[in-house]
Amino acid sequence: MSRIELDSELLNYIILAGFQPGDRLPTLNTLQDEEHLGIGISKVREQLEVARVLGLVEVRSKTGMRMKEYSFAPAVRLSLFFALAQDSRSFELFGEVRNHIEMAFWHEACERLQSDDLAHMRTCITQAYEKLNVNHIRIPNEEHRNFHLTVFKRLENPFVMGILEAYWDAYEAVEITRYASYEYLKQVWKFHEQILDAISARDFEGARQFFIDHTKLIRYETKSSP
Repeated sequence: MSRIELDSELLNYIILAGFQPGDRLPTLNTLQDEEHLGIGISKVREQLEVARVLGLVEVRSKTGMRMKEYSFAPAVRLSLFFALAQDSRSFELFGEVRNHIEMAFWHEACERLQSDDLAHMRTCITQAYEKLNVNHIRIPNEEHRNFHLTVFKRLENPFVMGILEAYWDAYEAVEITRYASYEYLKQVWKFHEQILDAISARDFEGARQFFIDHTKLIRYETKSSP
């Protein structure tokens, strides 16, 4: 294994010791020993908090500290939310990144989709319309997120999924649908139907074009909102 300096005694130790997801880490008192990290417990705590925020480890009172499955999303989300806190217009810029990533991986992602994935996407559409076609309309944010993330779930690329998951977290945080009209929402889900129908027919390029048209609709609605 090549040695990459991580600027953290704790993270370097985790890599060199070969800890895997689910493995339990030594206690704080053990980690500060010379044979492990050889640093003060306050510094161990600081580095542990960084690892926790990055989603690399979980810390629980009863089970202690354990390694988590690697996810790129926590690091992207933290940086993105900081940018949004400074300037909400950062969401539109990050949205452009998301759109280009999805278009670049579109055909590969669609090729890997299985029948149960398509069924789940169809369920998302059904549930979305159920929320929209009642007297007290509910915004189908969860269905929107699940529909799009399902398209790329089979890529087995944590970096693609991390960026996309962070995008949808930000989408909800900025409440992009707060001022969306009912007609706009119906148009969005009509596009989702067209995307899914094209994917089911293995017309991946047609589905990709519907996706592109769909993102243009979102950008227009966002800019025109109060």
